[in-house]
Amino acid sequence: MPTGVHLRDARQQLFDAAERVLLRDGPDALTSRAVTDEAGCAKGVLHRYFSDFDAFLTDLVLDRAAQLETQASALRKSAGTGTVTDNLTTALTTLFGPVPVAVIPLIIFRDELRARLRRATPGGGIAILAQVATAISAYLADERELGRIAADADIDSLTLSLVGGGHLLFADRDPCPPPTATVAKLVTTVLADVVQRRPR
Repeated sequence: MPTGVHLRDARQQLFDAAERVLLRDGPDALTSRAVTDEAGCAKGVLHRYFSDFDAFLTDLVLDRAAQLETQASALRKSAGTGTVTDNLTTALTTLFGPVPVAVIPLIIFRDELRARLRRATPGGGIAILAQVATAISAYLADERELGRIAADADIDSLTLSLVGGGHLLFADRDPCPPPTATVAKLVTTVLADVVQRRPR
């Protein structure tokens, strides 16, 4: 592999290459060699910017987790509009897109990566899932304040049910994501009691 390939934004290009490998071949195929081959650069380029491969993966996960902030912000802005079920169905479909779903098993099966993520951000051991949970929890709290779900709704339990159930629905990478109707059914089932008891 040529060593003279110039990477204008090397970190971002390496992240993008890693994402392509992850989506195409899965977490088992994600090695430093696979990343640099995909980026079209020498293996030493990665180590010029990162102390080791786990450092690279930590920054990759944090970068991709940060990208969820836009979707989280859109979800919170939707509070009080449309229906709670539709808003959460859309949010789960977006937050559990192909990249987040591919990153989660990478985190789960790499102990050192989880340890570094915990050191980097409080509660960050399972980054991505933590970001999704924070977004869903904040949205539910907003809707409770607006009276669209019951005042005594247990936000933590609802969040766990939605995030855990959502992850299970989207975790199968083959052949495609679940239909919108399937996601909506999960949301409807989880929220049925609190929405039925909302103030009139």
